Amino acid sequence: MLQTRIGSRWLVPAVAWEAGKPLVIEEVEVAPPQKMEVRIKILFTSLCHTDVYFWEAKGQNPVFPRILGHEAGGNMCDLLRINTDRGVMLHDQKSRFSINGKPIFHFVGTSTFSEYTVVHVGCLAKINPLAPLDKVCVLSCGISTGLGATLNVAKPKKGSSVAVFGLGAVGLAAAEGARIAGASRIIGVDLNANRFELAKKFGVTEFVNPKDYNKPVQELPMCGSKENQANRKPGGWFLALFME
Repeated sequence: MLQTRIGSRWLVPAVAWEAGKPLVIEEVEVAPPQKMEVRIKILFTSLCHTDVYFWEAKGQNPVFPRILGHEAGGNMCDLLRINTDRGVMLHDQKSRFSINGKPIFHFVGTSTFSEYTVVHVGCLAKINPLAPLDKVCVLSCGISTGLGATLNVAKPKKGSSVAVFGLGAVGLAAAEGARIAGASRIIGVDLNANRFELAKKFGVTEFVNPKDYNKPVQELPMCGSKENQANRKPGGWFLALFME
């Protein structure tokens, strides 16, 4: 098995050489951490749709070769995610990964598809040592994104009606945020009807599948008609969250 070298040790990463091409297990050397950086041993990492999006190189500048992955043990970094095109570290604008001297670029400052990685300290979040790492890795992107979008950005008032478009991991977290905020109605909108039962556990009270109607969702009685607006109580205006 090909591995990643750290000093005299060898580890296993998966390298994306080209857009849309299968990841390849390679021999990759990982440089020591520099100022304000930490070397991390990755025990669990999850796959986010963002990884797939950047692997396909759709809608952004392609940066290859690189090691993808950004959900592992609760690591998340707003500082480094400002520029998703960045494939190097902040301290010296260099990559910590290489193959025979050729740099392998980082992904959003984390690159967790490797047994070991080097990250900026801003990418780390200290958690309870008893927390199961195979579960909390999901918190680092999908859950925090959806929950934060509702509670910190949208900020629905108590009694509001909220529509969440997309009931994947991010959408479910957004619905949970709406429930915590006290929304009276949480309408889940998704093309997959099988998601509704699970969505109920996250506070979704109603479900709309656009494929069941011949008009735009916003024109449906439960999602924005003038008649429905006239009957709303103060503070109960619709808030739409487009999650995924």
